[in-house]
Amino acid sequence: MFGKSVLRRIDWLTVLFYLMLVAIGWVNIYSSTFSESHASIFDFGTFHGKQLFFIGASLASIVILLAVEASFYERFSSVFYIVSMLSLIGLYFFGTTISGATSWYNLGFFNLQPAEFAKVATALALAKYLSDIQTDIKHTKDQLFAFLIILIPTLLIVPQPDPGSALVFFALSFVIFREGLPVYYLGIALFAVLIFVTTLMFGTIWIAIALSLLIVIFMLAKKRRFKVPLIPLAAAFIGTILFSLSVDFVFENVFEQRHRDRFSLWLDLETDSSKLSEIQQTIGYNSYQSEKAIESGGFFGKGFLEGTRTKGNFVPEQHSDYIFTTVGEEWGFIGTVTVVLLFTLMLLRLIYLAERQKNDFSRMYGYGVISILLVHYFINIGMVIGILPTIGIPLPFFSYGGSGMLFFTMLLFIFVKLDANRLKEGI
Repeated sequence: MFGKSVLRRIDWLTVLFYLMLVAIGWVNIYSSTFSESHASIFDFGTFHGKQLFFIGASLASIVILLAVEASFYERFSSVFYIVSMLSLIGLYFFGTTISGATSWYNLGFFNLQPAEFAKVATALALAKYLSDIQTDIKHTKDQLFAFLIILIPTLLIVPQPDPGSALVFFALSFVIFREGLPVYYLGIALFAVLIFVTTLMFGTIWIAIALSLLIVIFMLAKKRRFKVPLIPLAAAFIGTILFSLSVDFVFENVFEQRHRDRFSLWLDLETDSSKLSEIQQTIGYNSYQSEKAIESGGFFGKGFLEGTRTKGNFVPEQHSDYIFTTVGEEWGFIGTVTVVLLFTLMLLRLIYLAERQKNDFSRMYGYGVISILLVHYFINIGMVIGILPTIGIPLPFFSYGGSGMLFFTMLLFIFVKLDANRLKEGI
């Protein structure tokens, strides 16, 4: 139960990082949505007022999360997973469409995004399965089932369409690698991403030519040392070409136009100057304005509530997905480095906590938390500074949003509770 013993055992350094990020995030939400007519921080008709309410609800949830017995999360992980999958299916019947994605339930006082709960539930379910099989995940059956746990919510989320949230679930693959999945799987995944991108840029014909040259060089270099495995080599070549041929079909028929536009802008695929100009004024506008806002902040920033681009509403969705631009403009290089350091130190601390776990489930769930937070952190900041395409992923504990604040808090503090339980009765 919750009490002084729990307070003594929890990792207060992790709690401190969490509170600092939440506080800095709220200050920047207040600044990005500030209006003289809504000066009170307790005006719940404003974004900053609502976020204050969400923060309060999240802090209250921490008390409940720490009060529950640690074994509860492991025992009922399968139930959480099934409920979260049903909530994703329910969106196709009762969901509300916002910004082109049917990813929300309208609860009246706020919109609930079940994909956020699904991230927590999937991390728990994956940790439960991997800890139960008690193997180094070398068997194909175990590997397939582990990936199936990740794949099911992904397949439910992609058609909403919400590819950003779907991408986050694949980050949980790092948990499987940590538990012994052969590294060559990661190599295959990275190779697939490389082929996907290069096919979009150059086409399948150039991919085939490049692969043929590589195979010839490989055979000339290795034929004197050992027999070249021609059948596996030919199979790999054919498989790669077939995958490359499928890229155009997926790009044109599975992706929506807004997604194609983002890739076109990111990879400089568009050759039609009029079409390129149109994309830059729509999809590219956010990235351009966010980069300019951060650049204008200089080293020390313009000061709190002094960001001209922030006050002028130049950056769309600045209080949510693009909140990092407010940090860059008003707090400058010093502010952005501070936020990046806080996130980095929190992730390093979580890695330390995960590695010291004596319970397999706790360690695996800890790495699930790390994977989800890392992908959110890396992609969000990457898209804000223009090195990654915009895919609509919030910055954890920082961006505006009730679902994100509540479920990121749940994600983190379930692990804080599991870590605190490590010291209980010698566990």
